[in-house]
Amino acid sequence: MESMKSVIYHKDVLEFVTVGVQYCAFLERHTEVRQKDFIETLLKLLPLLYLKALLLPRMEDLGDSFPEEFVTEQDYEAVRMQVSRILGERDAYLDLDLTSLDYVQEPQMKSISEDLADVYQAVRNFVTTYKLEIESSMYEALVQVREQFDLYWGQTLLSGLRALHGARQVADRETDAADAGDLLDEDSSELL
Repeated sequence: MESMKSVIYHKDVLEFVTVGVQYCAFLERHTEVRQKDFIETLLKLLPLLYLKALLLPRMEDLGDSFPEEFVTEQDYEAVRMQVSRILGERDAYLDLDLTSLDYVQEPQMKSISEDLADVYQAVRNFVTTYKLEIESSMYEALVQVREQFDLYWGQTLLSGLRALHGARQVADRETDAADAGDLLDEDSSELL
């Protein structure tokens, strides 16, 4: 039992819990946030979440139980819709599955909001289990979140991050073009 405690309270695990709580809290906010600020925050938070998940230990599944799922379909959908509303037309992107390039494939339409909600679901279930402080459940949740990271949500996070990076670049170009237009308008009015 002591080795279980040393794993579930390990520094790397607690740091993942901390970043996971920040990520979930950020997505759960229902206040107005500017798209640019939203994207900028996620571009900082997602790499940190990925790094902290990468540092989680791989452990043996004790097979005693499956961790409880706390995120309901309504919770998931609320987060997805909130992100979609904030991102607007920048939510959708084309994606190629780079894990299986053995055959030619067509890009798929995906959404950043769904990617972020998928990551949210895995991370929120994990941090909620940790909040309950039942050590055997914490251990199983840690095993599960690490497995899910390796198999699914790690790649999903990276796809969403790549799409957010692209959305930021487009937004920056549009802002630059609008600023240049404003400067031209100011210069023209000075000539009159």
